Amino acid sequence: MTGKAFFIDTTLCTACRGCQIACKQWNQLGATKTINMGSHQNPADLSAYTWKLIRFNETMGPDGKPSWYFFADQCRHCVEPPCMEAAPEGYILHDEATGAVIHTVKLSAISFVDVRDSCPYDIPRVNSNNIPGKCTMCLDRVSNGLLPACVKTCPTGAMNFGDRDKMVELAKSRLEARKKINPEAHVIGLDDLRVFYLMDSQTENYWKYAGSSVTINRMQAMKRMLKPFKALAGIRSA
Repeated sequence: MTGKAFFIDTTLCTACRGCQIACKQWNQLGATKTINMGSHQNPADLSAYTWKLIRFNETMGPDGKPSWYFFADQCRHCVEPPCMEAAPEGYILHDEATGAVIHTVKLSAISFVDVRDSCPYDIPRVNSNNIPGKCTMCLDRVSNGLLPACVKTCPTGAMNFGDRDKMVELAKSRLEARKKINPEAHVIGLDDLRVFYLMDSQTENYWKYAGSSVTINRMQAMKRMLKPFKALAGIRSA
């Protein structure tokens, strides 16, 4: 499988949020007004002005001690993007060289509900003018031989980027080494995404959408699309 990919090693992430800020700076994204949520996470969610977000989650372990989990949330640049199936042809682009999924301004002319609902990771966002905004894989930088801004900024090696096959190799190598320390370590995203994560714990400890499935979400979307036709034919929906 050709194209590019990210490999994010959450075991090396310190939640410095350098990647989050670098994304805002390079893409000239506006500030987001926030409030104290009782968490170190800031802002509360992704938006058309926040394309990358370090999510914080604290859980209590069986020993009664808290554990922190950091998750760099962003568009996964699916190998077969379900969002493209939910939008008119040409409104969402799939870059042939990198695999980057690009939401164009054409989307502002349609209802964005179906596009957002099609994403198993709840990534797509629009601003108050219905203009979309999400990670572009820093296509402008990558096309000129540069690393994405978030990867360039990461000080610990948690963020990695390169040819997809090389990132798969790196993810498997890091996983093998990590399993010697923690047998529960695992990698997600290798089969159908261009963003892979090495995790030390079950996915729900990081973020509720972290372990979502493109395949399952596509099936659910198809059921929603077919429901009106089933109703007309007098067929009961499952």
